[in-house]
Amino acid sequence: MSSHPEAPAHESAHNTHHAHSHGHEAAHGSFKSYMTGFILSVILTAIPFWLVMNNVIDSKAATASIIMILGAVQVVVHMIYFLHMNAKSEGGWTMLALIFTIIIVVIAMAGSLWVMHHLNANMMPMSPEMMKNMP
Repeated sequence: MSSHPEAPAHESAHNTHHAHSHGHEAAHGSFKSYMTGFILSVILTAIPFWLVMNNVIDSKAATASIIMILGAVQVVVHMIYFLHMNAKSEGGWTMLALIFTIIIVVIAMAGSLWVMHHLNANMMPMSPEMMKNMP
């Protein structure tokens, strides 16, 4: 609120808006930053596609590891270029959110790989004759 009782209503609303707009010190991005993020996202999508479609690396584990790493990098690119997260905005809380997101992504990816590995290891082998008798 304005300290002057005779202040117009729009000035009061204007001051209230500025009082609640703290934490938006970071720029909301320019065309150049959005294009940089877009190009990085396209590259980080095209590389795993190329690795899988052309069977570039013989080891499936190495290919999966590279794809997981590039996926994590792409999450960070999206958070920085499209969500405008950095150490300065929101008083550092967005950096804490970024760190938390990275931890959750690592847990989800490691858990998914662990589950898929154990499902594959514990699956009953099937012969072609067994496949024909499946309902």
